[in-house]
Order: sequence, then structure tokens, then C-alpha cells
Amino acid sequence: MARVFASRPKVPRWVPQLLGYALSAGCLVWVFHNSKIGDFLPQLRQLEWQWVALGMALDLLVYICHAWRWVLLFQPVDRLPFWRTVQAIYIGLFANEVLPLRVGELIRCYLVAHWNDQLISVVFASAAIERVIDGFWMILSFIVAAQHLPGIPHWLTYFVRALEVVVIVAAALLAYVMIHKSHAHAIVKESRWATVLRHVVEGLHTMGNGPTLARVMPVSFLYLVLQVLSYWALMRAFQLDLSIWDAAAVLAIVRLGTVVPNAPGNIGLINVACVIALYNVFGVERNDAKDFSFVLWGALTLPLLAGGAIATALTGLNLGEIHHNARQRMHATETKPPEDLV
Repeated sequence: MARVFASRPKVPRWVPQLLGYALSAGCLVWVFHNSKIGDFLPQLRQLEWQWVALGMALDLLVYICHAWRWVLLFQPVDRLPFWRTVQAIYIGLFANEVLPLRVGELIRCYLVAHWNDQLISVVFASAAIERVIDGFWMILSFIVAAQHLPGIPHWLTYFVRALEVVVIVAAALLAYVMIHKSHAHAIVKESRWATVLRHVVEGLHTMGNGPTLARVMPVSFLYLVLQVLSYWALMRAFQLDLSIWDAAAVLAIVRLGTVVPNAPGNIGLINVACVIALYNVFGVERNDAKDFSFVLWGALTLPLLAGGAIATALTGLNLGEIHHNARQRMHATETKPPEDLV
């Protein structure tokens, strides 16, 4: 006998989008008030463009490394085609740059599931493991950098501690599923999402094993190092006298500052986080910190727009169609009773 699940009122889709845009707009006002474009142009002309090119190239390599890690992580389930995985990641990044609330995470998981005939719940399980690993490296890099940075604001330290708790809980949950799969199945069997969660548990148990994580963790470290080098190269382009360790601290603060879903491309939040890192922590002059935040945003965003547009065009669909298909796939998963799911 099919179970009937009570429908719950849903928040209109425009509400979180409006909040995200409002947050980004408020951040932009805070960063760029009393500023003129004419003041930025001399800084732009003084950029050392060879370093800009290096920083952009390194940032593109970051996501090729991301695909490599995803292929390794998914190996216990299936062998993902490498360049197809790169394409899915760049389409997801493109979506994040032009659509609000980071829907690119949904899109990249949908594409990998669709192209490889996999359950999207299992693909989401792999993405969840990625986020736990990224959280571990991000927090570790912040802790290491903070040992040499006395100017870190107290609120940021508290925020990092809160994230430490989240990462520890997520890692503990992953470890529990790895060790006690049958118990995890028993916990989720009465849920509305019972079959979906069972597939997630299976995916976590299959991919979250010691040998797989041993292969994935060093690649995740390389993923972090490439990001640090990209930031450092862009700082050199802007002629900021900061070290690679300083670049790691700025990266950690920017990543922490842009955790909250917001407007496309993290516009606004990335600028605020960058200004806080450079001005409050490293004592860079405020106008220079503000101008660099714009250079950073442009150097990280424009290549992703170009690469993502090409990757999307190769599918024969536009981004709106891909997003619609991904939402339909998720909606089908959400509305079907568990016994009807396969």
C-alpha cells in the first residue's frame, strides 16, 4: 500500500533569490561607496598582465584538478569519463556565475548522473564527500595561516570555529555510515525520502572507504595549492607585497566569506571578504584592497564564463534548458513515493 505524505508549504522561489541579491547589493554598496571608476583605471593600467594570465590559467587548472578528484572518488561506483566530468564541472561553474544561489552544484551532479546513467542521489553523495574534504583543508589552511596573523577579526575566528563543528559533525556522520551501514539504513527507512537516502547511504559507504580517501586527499591538497597560487599570482600582478602564506590566508577568508549562497559569481560578498582580509588583517590601504577585490573577481569570473559557455554549447542545449532538466529530475525524485523509485 502506497504511503501518503502530507504536503508542506513551500517558500516561493523568488524569496531566497531576492535575499541573495539584496545581500550582494548591500555588500557592493559597503565596498564601493564614495568610489569612482576613474580612480580604478590607473590601477588597471599598472597591472602586470603576465601575472594576471598566470593567475587565470592556474584557476582554470583548479577545476581540471577537481574533475580528477571526482573521477578518483567515484571509482568504487563507476569509471567517469575524465573530460566529460570536466565539462560537467565547467557547466556547473558557468551556472554559478550567471544564476543565483549556486544552482551549479545541482546542475553538475545532474549532468554526471545523466551522462553516466547513475542515480543522482549517489552523485550527490560524492559531492557531499567533496565538501567535507574541502571544509577540512579550508579550515586547516586558515588555522595554519592564523598562527602568523594577529589582526584576524574575532568574529571571523568564531565563524571558523562554528564551521569546524559543522565539518567535524559531517566527518563523524560519514565515518558512522562507513562503519555502520546497516544501522544507517535502519535510521532512514521510515523517511519520506527512504529510497533516496538509502542510495545516499550506499554511495557514502562505497566511496567513503580508506583506500579511496587515501587517493583523494592528496589531490584535494593539490586542488587547494592551485587556488593559493592563483591568488598569489594575482597579488603579484597588482604589486601587493604579500607572500604565498598570506595568499593562503586571503583565500581562506574569501572562501569562508562566500559560503552563504548569494548573487551570481559571489559578487559583493567576495569583495567584502577580500577587503576585510587585505585591509583588516594585512594592513593594505583600503582603496587598494577595494580595487584588488574587483581585479580578483574579474580574473576568477571571466575565464569561467568563457569556459562554461563553451562547455554548455557543446551539449546542444542552453543553460536554461539544462537547469530545467535538472530541476525536473530532482522534482521527480522528491514527489515519487519511495517504493516507486528505482
